Amino acid sequence: MFESYIKRWRLTVDGEPIITHSSHLLPVLRDGKPAMLKISNDEAEQAGGALMQWWGGIGAAKVYAHDNEAVLLERAMGHRSLLGMAMDGADDTATRIMCRTVAELHAPREQPLPDLIPLARWFRDLEPAARAHDGILAECNHIAGILLGNISDPVVLHGDIHHSNILDFGEDGWLAIDPKGLIGERGFDYANIFANPDLPTVTSPGRLQRQLRIVATETDLDPKRLLQWIVAYSGLSAAWFLGGGSTELAQSPLAVARIALAELQQG
Repeated sequence: MFESYIKRWRLTVDGEPIITHSSHLLPVLRDGKPAMLKISNDEAEQAGGALMQWWGGIGAAKVYAHDNEAVLLERAMGHRSLLGMAMDGADDTATRIMCRTVAELHAPREQPLPDLIPLARWFRDLEPAARAHDGILAECNHIAGILLGNISDPVVLHGDIHHSNILDFGEDGWLAIDPKGLIGERGFDYANIFANPDLPTVTSPGRLQRQLRIVATETDLDPKRLLQWIVAYSGLSAAWFLGGGSTELAQSPLAVARIALAELQQG
């Protein structure tokens, strides 16, 4: 799988392959510089590769080479971790870094847009899950329908912003990786800051409310609209887990959805 790209792009293998549910990755060297070769036939991953090139290294890792199925990126070599920061008492700082990185991604570019996936298509798994499970998922689906029927402030979206998709690139600062190549309302891209299931504190008392104030201040987003996106995204995340048979993993995003819904009702 990697061999043709290694030859074509004159790469040197620099580590063991990494296999995810949607991609194959290989640490390599390009002209002596650390890089990551990523190959995927997944629609969202391919759209993400084209989007990485479109961003031009502003807010996102630089692209050294790209085709329909593969992308060659600069490799993060810094040692800082936003997830580690959030778990070690610097949650507020990590949130601010994420917001500022996302703002760079959302900034307009002069070149024509790549092919992108409409946000409404991303949410197509929520409605059947809501029909099957009802309850809070039905509320999430209802709010998602309202949001998607009245998109405001549309931008090019990363689509999967979380603490492990913004990495330390040393002198280049914090840069995003692994976008899904979406287009839609910019508030969507901030929702997973509140719902990342890898962060044990996402359901801690007061955590959502505190981060809501920080994100709203950093982004100038309406807090109520942001809460709605948190509800919608958390429902979608839970729907994906449930669709994969992971009832236990769905509990964290469902808990976040309940917290956000309670805040909406209080407002």
